[in-house]
Amino acid sequence: MRIDKYLWSTRYFKTRNLGTNACKKGHVRVNNQVVKPSREVYPTDKIIVRKNQINYELTVLDIPASRVGAKLVDMYRKDTTPKEAFQHDELLQYSKDYYRKKGTGRPTKKDRREIDDYTENPSDFEEE
Repeated sequence: MRIDKYLWSTRYFKTRNLGTNACKKGHVRVNNQVVKPSREVYPTDKIIVRKNQINYELTVLDIPASRVGAKLVDMYRKDTTPKEAFQHDELLQYSKDYYRKKGTGRPTKKDRREIDDYTENPSDFEEE
């Protein structure tokens, strides 16, 4: 089975096209070699998939006939991704929240108009 089809059928990618694009960009490695989407996958192959800044490591146990349900995925692959990869992702999420709170950032169009009105006519806002 092709690597892009395998990743789609084991639910690493929502569509086969996303799996193909990941292979073309070099985000998929089989036995530590960057592969094309047409590369055949065999049992005992080690696959590394870079997705959402996490390197998922998995071992092929069997080849599915077609796309399988989420409960049956573990029959066809063994996930050996280290827990440190997920912890690193959590730290990135916390750091993003620390530097910029949700809802803050660039002013909206309304905010910008109010700022422009204030800077053009400062006497309108002053008490007399």
